[in-house]
Amino acid sequence: MNTAVELPQVENFQDLFLNETALMDVRAPVEFAQGAFPNTLNLPLMNDDERQKVGLQYKEQGQDKAIEMGHELVSGQVKENRVAAWKAFVKKNPRGVLYCFRGGLRSRITQQWIYENTGVIYPRVKGGYKALRRFLIDELEVSVKNIQPVILSGRTGIGKTILLNRVQQQMDLEGIYFHRGSVFGKHAKPQPSQIDIENVLSIELLKLRSTNVTNIVIEDEGISIGSRRIPDVFFNRMKESPLIILDASVDERVEITFNEYINASLAEYQTLLGEDEGLETWAANLQNSLTRIQRRLGGVRYSEYKTIMDDAIKVQKNTGESKLHKIWIKNLLTQYYDPMYDYQLSHKKDRQIFQGDQQAVLAFLAENYHIHQTEQA
Repeated sequence: MNTAVELPQVENFQDLFLNETALMDVRAPVEFAQGAFPNTLNLPLMNDDERQKVGLQYKEQGQDKAIEMGHELVSGQVKENRVAAWKAFVKKNPRGVLYCFRGGLRSRITQQWIYENTGVIYPRVKGGYKALRRFLIDELEVSVKNIQPVILSGRTGIGKTILLNRVQQQMDLEGIYFHRGSVFGKHAKPQPSQIDIENVLSIELLKLRSTNVTNIVIEDEGISIGSRRIPDVFFNRMKESPLIILDASVDERVEITFNEYINASLAEYQTLLGEDEGLETWAANLQNSLTRIQRRLGGVRYSEYKTIMDDAIKVQKNTGESKLHKIWIKNLLTQYYDPMYDYQLSHKKDRQIFQGDQQAVLAFLAENYHIHQTEQA
């Protein structure tokens, strides 16, 4: 592709992420779905079908013929529509940057067409998506070596996420992973892709490092949160870090669990799907989650909990009253989750450095790690 103007490239990736620069991803939608970055909008040069056709042409006839086919496919009204979308993005994000997979032909064509239609010389990422992804993988390893995590543990429903939200120096893994952590923790919308999560994780650590934060509170998690994994390098750092145990009464835990898994979760489904469909889908998800641990519960306990849950759902559908859910929640917390937690904690005793309620833990973190409460707390 011949061009009279210089098409600039950006290679300070750290600044892109720290400044939350708007990114325009011109890869095909199927590529974007596999992994991208925050603050990114997918405005492809070619859609999935066009990309596939050009790829086959490249294999059979070579690059020149593939480029020729690409220009034929993306021409006329198709080209006008895509350029219009790019123009709108550039107008909204004058300091943004675009990228394709390797920072090559697709992003250069996009730059050229933007310039021809707007007069704006819009920069592209040097090395494209692949270079950005490599940067974040490498920086994750650097970050892990430079942080000092304090792991917040405690029984299910103890309010670990509530405490996390009360301190400044923290990383909410369940927020990043978009999952509440337990078998009942599925949200109304699906989790992000594994790559998306890893990218966000690395960026969040990069931001902490940029402010010279080293001590951070992280909730105790297993290797997987929902159907996504914590990167080994990060999880291994968590496993060797000091452990703080958060305490709360059983009644407090039931109330926290009820508010999160019944009230908040139902509201999430109904906001997405509408009142009736949201209730039905939420209830089905609740029942399916219990079924997933049927073998661990054993036949008798599963049957008991299922009956209580089914009755609670029935009453809720008929009357709107939801408090009956607290019965099976309490049983599940004390008879299923607590013994499992006790067993897991028995293997972490050597890392335990403090135990107390929310106020005691907050005071301990402030005194020993200079981790302080947020202004809103």
